[in-house]
Amino acid sequence: MIQVSVVIPVYNEEESITELISWIREVLEREGLTFEVILVDDGSDDGSWEVIKLLCKNDQRIRAVGFFRNYGKSAALDMGFSKAIGDVVVTLDADLQDSPEEIPALYAMIKEQGFQIVSGWKKKRKDPISKTIPSIFFNFVTRLLSGIHLHDFNCGLKAYQLRVVKNLHIYGEMHRYIPLIAKWNGFGKIGEKEVDHQPRKYGTTKFGIERFINGFLDLISVSFVNRYKKNPMHFFGTLGSLSFFTGFAITLKLIIEKIQGLSKGIPVREITAQPLFFLALVAVIIGVQLFLTGFLAEMMTSNNSRRTDYNIAEEINLED
Repeated sequence: MIQVSVVIPVYNEEESITELISWIREVLEREGLTFEVILVDDGSDDGSWEVIKLLCKNDQRIRAVGFFRNYGKSAALDMGFSKAIGDVVVTLDADLQDSPEEIPALYAMIKEQGFQIVSGWKKKRKDPISKTIPSIFFNFVTRLLSGIHLHDFNCGLKAYQLRVVKNLHIYGEMHRYIPLIAKWNGFGKIGEKEVDHQPRKYGTTKFGIERFINGFLDLISVSFVNRYKKNPMHFFGTLGSLSFFTGFAITLKLIIEKIQGLSKGIPVREITAQPLFFLALVAVIIGVQLFLTGFLAEMMTSNNSRRTDYNIAEEINLED
């Protein structure tokens, strides 16, 4: 029986992988934990995959999946989760900034304290200010919108019960919101542990401003999908009703004013000559369209993205 599955997304980290695997082996063997390591190469264009193949050849506990191209960290984690079989699944980044020394304590919090998820908190970050300032703002907004009181949603070092990851499907930049997605899926016992953060030893950061922007767009997407995926008509129908009845009320008002003017012999502009009429007409049309969108959304499947969308180039030591 495997106690710990370590899932590691890899993108252009050929210099750090061997050292990281040796560190993980040393820690888990010292603690007497049975384990597997699942490396998901996210379309690296350096020598990462060659290093991974050599590691897999020398140790059957090292398993790997390689993508043809870069799909993003969420896709890599999603694939790793689908292959994991350990009682506790631990994720960490491949750049040696997350310390494997934290794994036994995370494992104990899941197995002994009953947490379903434990998220790392890099209280003392060893990153440049270009990453730390946006991260503080991002975590503040996410805490505000999600109601989950974690200090560091985006920490790569996390631990999960196996059943949690088997009930998650993440894509885009949604790895940032795994605690939020898990909570909405019924896994609400979420803990936090302060973890050691190492300065980057090799390579360069993959962080860019576009990831920060995409992260907030995904937060809106996650919030919307999880709130309305079972009843999209509640969203589209509400907006459609407001738009339709606003337009209808304006049109009715214009008609009544026209009738009253004619009955009293007062000159009144033609209804179709008034700009307000066309605004009302647009509101009615938009309202009808939103209603139709809601009906179509109710009939469509809520999840069109599947793990089979990822084109796997090669697998090592893995069985379906």
